[in-house]
Amino acid sequence: MDNNDQHLAATVNWVRLRLQQLARSSSAGVKKEKKTSNSWFSRSKKYENKMLPAPPAERARENVEQARLEMTKFEEQNPPPALNLLAQRLGLSTFDCSVLALCAAVELDTRVAGLCAEAQGDVNKPYPTFALAFVLFEDAGWNALSPHAPLRYWRLLEIHQPGTLPLTSASLCADERIVNYLKGLNYLDDRLTPLLDPITVEPETLPPSQQRTIDAIVENLQLGSAGTPFIELLGNNSASKRLIAAHASVQLGLSLQSTHIKSLPNQVGDLETFLRLWERESLLMPLALYIVVDGAGEQEKAQLNHFLDRTSGVVFVDLDGGNLEALRNRFSVEINKPTPEEQQQLWLQFLQDHAGGYAQRLSEQFSFSQNEIKHLASTVLEKLETADGTESIPSPNLWQACRAAARVGMEQLAQRIEAKAQWEQLVLPAEQKALLRQITDQVAQRNCVYEDWGFRGQMNRGLGISALFAGESGTGKTMAAEVIANALELDLYRIDLSAVVNKYIGETEKNLRKLFDAAEDSGAILFFDEADALFGKRSEVKDSHDRYANIEVNYLLQRMESYRGLAILATNMKASLDKAFMRRLRFIVDFPFPGMEERTEIWKKVFPPATPVDENFDCRRLAKLSLNGGNIHNVALNAAFMAAQKGCVVTMPLVLNAARIEYRKLERPAKESDFTLPSSLEVVK
Repeated sequence: MDNNDQHLAATVNWVRLRLQQLARSSSAGVKKEKKTSNSWFSRSKKYENKMLPAPPAERARENVEQARLEMTKFEEQNPPPALNLLAQRLGLSTFDCSVLALCAAVELDTRVAGLCAEAQGDVNKPYPTFALAFVLFEDAGWNALSPHAPLRYWRLLEIHQPGTLPLTSASLCADERIVNYLKGLNYLDDRLTPLLDPITVEPETLPPSQQRTIDAIVENLQLGSAGTPFIELLGNNSASKRLIAAHASVQLGLSLQSTHIKSLPNQVGDLETFLRLWERESLLMPLALYIVVDGAGEQEKAQLNHFLDRTSGVVFVDLDGGNLEALRNRFSVEINKPTPEEQQQLWLQFLQDHAGGYAQRLSEQFSFSQNEIKHLASTVLEKLETADGTESIPSPNLWQACRAAARVGMEQLAQRIEAKAQWEQLVLPAEQKALLRQITDQVAQRNCVYEDWGFRGQMNRGLGISALFAGESGTGKTMAAEVIANALELDLYRIDLSAVVNKYIGETEKNLRKLFDAAEDSGAILFFDEADALFGKRSEVKDSHDRYANIEVNYLLQRMESYRGLAILATNMKASLDKAFMRRLRFIVDFPFPGMEERTEIWKKVFPPATPVDENFDCRRLAKLSLNGGNIHNVALNAAFMAAQKGCVVTMPLVLNAARIEYRKLERPAKESDFTLPSSLEVVK
């Protein structure tokens, strides 16, 4: 038997002897009672209508004292008995410990229940009561019965008090979790397990920037003089927040449990029970709590504030934007992923000898937590076994795996465009094409210029690359974005700004914040369509709506400037945009209506190589039609369907017929001669 088992056995023996002493004293006896079907005790014992024989009082006192000394002997040894630890952590008095020992003894020794009945002079009371405890133990105090005193506050006892039965006469039962704790079994109360999930971490070395954050949290918790604060974790990366909270808990000697704000009980009584049980468990195990706050309503946040105001344990709050009322001492920490340099080292570490020169490119483009990098690297390495048994890093596979992992948070917020267009397909004047190549080069070389050449220190507004694509619909704005995305091997997302703008104050910024936070992981290209929905000439403030509109515009520009990738605004009404806003954009690319030469070039490239086209196809003739690139694509597609239905090649008459339909759709005036050929050429092959 270990020290705790010996102490518990001695404690139960002391309680049993004390009950015997009381039961057999001259003032206590058990009179013969009428048997009742509800009393197992009365069915198992026969009583005589006389006092039980009592041993000499002096001998009984000696036995009790000897048992108490035996119990004290084990209390002074290490490790301390569980009852002593319980008293220290929950603030129990000597009387509290005695009451708890009495209730636990009933569970651990089958003789104790009968002795309780004997001591109380009632065969129908084979259980402890406060009245019995007041007679049985010294240092008894009425304040122990208070709902705010440890025995009741910490729910150490179950009190069965039916009807108008006085509290002192109610039966007492030790909480099952506490009985097992006294036996040396320390586990999370099963009333909390459905609401909590453990967060565990393997022993590992974290990047220096994150270790500094952990050290700051631990130092604040250890030195805090105004009570234990709750730790407000700010930032948009939950994986890094959980990692840092878990490692901080390990350094503090705590096990971390997590829950979601929506999992907290919504009834006042249930929330109070959860609060007290959590506080108790946090002291007994000991524990720290990690609460995720996202998508919470006002009622849920009010419940959380109430919980934080009452609890005294270590609590980490994972905030998804905004903050909470400072109801008690709060320590706010901005949690970031490892720096690009640290991520590069992590790629080198987890890819081992297979990284080559690829680690730098990955860390420049993507932003992952340590665990995410570890998972991606291990997943790709598992697939690298080649036929001859050697291994190598297939760059496209790893790059695509990173793209797929980084886009998870974006899929619900924006429309991903599958970029297929290439430079050779893009038909624009040389000046515009040069600007687009310059944008592409800046995205590709930003780490060299900002980091290696030191320009980061001179950038006041951020390192983002922003551009405005202006031109009427169909002039190639989206296609140009596709070409850039393809060249850089990046995802392209289209965001309709007219759908993002919300009439409710603050909602537009909230929508934009979610979007940019999700996009940061991948550095994807963001293509904001319908920019005029937000960027109109509203800089002159005439009412509150104008003021908030300017706030929304400034917020978008600020996020574009700080975004680590490329953000493109697209509009077909450049004249309606405020010039003050446009000055904050790095590039402005005008997409003009294509001239005769550009239209000829577009017609030459519009049909895929596999499309059967008539050898007499006249691109120059078709270029005379006043159509932009988008219209030309529509005409070509419709003509192809006509040819497929007829079972022939794409001919000039079919294309001109499709062009006539496009003109009518656009409600554009034209002469019928524009859509006909000389009779000698009107042959469908």
